[in-house]
Amino acid sequence: MTFKAPDSLAEQIAHHLAERIIRGELKPGERIQEQKVTQALSVSRGSVREALLILERRHLIVILPRRGAQVTELNAHNVESLCALMSELYILLANAVANRWETHADLAPFLQVQQRLTASYERQDVKMFVEESFNVMRAAYPFANNPYLQETVENLQPSMSRNYYLALDQRKAEMSEYLTLFAQLLDAVVARDQTQIRSVLGSYAERSCKLVLSALAAG
Repeated sequence: MTFKAPDSLAEQIAHHLAERIIRGELKPGERIQEQKVTQALSVSRGSVREALLILERRHLIVILPRRGAQVTELNAHNVESLCALMSELYILLANAVANRWETHADLAPFLQVQQRLTASYERQDVKMFVEESFNVMRAAYPFANNPYLQETVENLQPSMSRNYYLALDQRKAEMSEYLTLFAQLLDAVVARDQTQIRSVLGSYAERSCKLVLSALAAG
């Protein structure tokens, strides 16, 4: 594997390992040994250590004294805790857009994401659909103009991707309902209706959490 700019080497290694964790190739509780990663990717041990710190910050691994790095567990408590937090972060972002959009041109990025979501649904491309759902919040970052909120969401996004990946097959049946919820969310943002924003995003978070918990129980 060859790594290139613009991302730092540590970020690229972290992304590579994160993808393996998200896809389930590295199992919950499995150890990640620095030396093996160093040899497999032909990179320095220092870069691997830095990558592991990035993954720990993103809650995909834990680094334990004398035991090293291991993939974090997936359990009902962690899933519910993450969903509850992400729901509030989504609401903060949506409220920021509702409060600060001025012209309909400001809403164009969200309409473009909506079109891509619809196209993904028509192709039944669940992975792309999930990826585009995260682009909704990224389109909201300029309105929030809050680097702390943005960093928090970005650090938690890989854990959310991991949860969604677990429930990908089940999400096929949910895509049309998500599109309906997203249309309702856009309407609420245009109307600057924060009560409706909370209601729509609360429903979305609850449905997503149930899907992941169901997949976890079945696994």
